[in-house]
Amino acid sequence: MSDESPATLRRIAEEAARLAGRVLAERFHGERTIEYKGGIDLVTDADRAAEAVVIGYIRQHYPEHAILAEESGASRGSGTRWIIDPLDGTTNYAHQVPHYCVSVGVEGPEGLLAGAIYDPMLGELFSAAKGQGATLNGRPLRASGCTEMARALLCTGFPYDVHHKPEGPLGLLRRFIVRAQGMRRTGSAALDLAYVAAGRFDGYFEFGLKPWDEAAGALLVREAGGVVVRIDGAPHQVGYGDVLACAPGLSAQFIAESQGFLGDIGWKPRDFFG
Repeated sequence: MSDESPATLRRIAEEAARLAGRVLAERFHGERTIEYKGGIDLVTDADRAAEAVVIGYIRQHYPEHAILAEESGASRGSGTRWIIDPLDGTTNYAHQVPHYCVSVGVEGPEGLLAGAIYDPMLGELFSAAKGQGATLNGRPLRASGCTEMARALLCTGFPYDVHHKPEGPLGLLRRFIVRAQGMRRTGSAALDLAYVAAGRFDGYFEFGLKPWDEAAGALLVREAGGVVVRIDGAPHQVGYGDVLACAPGLSAQFIAESQGFLGDIGWKPRDFFG
């Protein structure tokens, strides 16, 4: 029987992410085929090649596990599920902006078990296992010690269909941008979460995420001592589609501001993207 301990799942996720990252890096400066999945949501041939590498590696070790991948969709399996984004930051990649990553998360019946996020351009491998902390290239990670919104560097992102419901993402951005020290929009949700875990960003919020955008990163933040909830402060669960992640000392202010904004515009969770 295969070893399914969080530590082993983490190791497999790390190696799968590295292998896919190598594929992406090799193709970064070359010609690429770009297709549109609808609207402005695009996919490249590199996405598909990297995804095939990740799935192939996981299948070698856990052929019975379920897989949810951005490009190929879901495949049934046991109670353990691998959640894969072979290229998070596809728009950056397509424009040769060197900020993208591979994200591999592992979820069991009781929640997230392991995850890895690999940035091949910087050679940075973020990973975590449930109850065992988070690391960057083997070094322990801790969320920042920030306790004041006025000193916080925040980040956010926008769903591809933001033009359908701009009031949520743009309104919350307005709410925080005048209260925080600074705001960033990097184009990779997985790396945004990894950066919160590393203490580089003090907080992050976004509507309209898919499971593969957030699975590995949410575990990283928790294992680094950070806080991960929904935009309205409710408990976070992969698949809901909205995330608020931050340093522990910032969580009360962050959540209160977010709840206040949602109350002002009359939004309930059913109004969120997802």
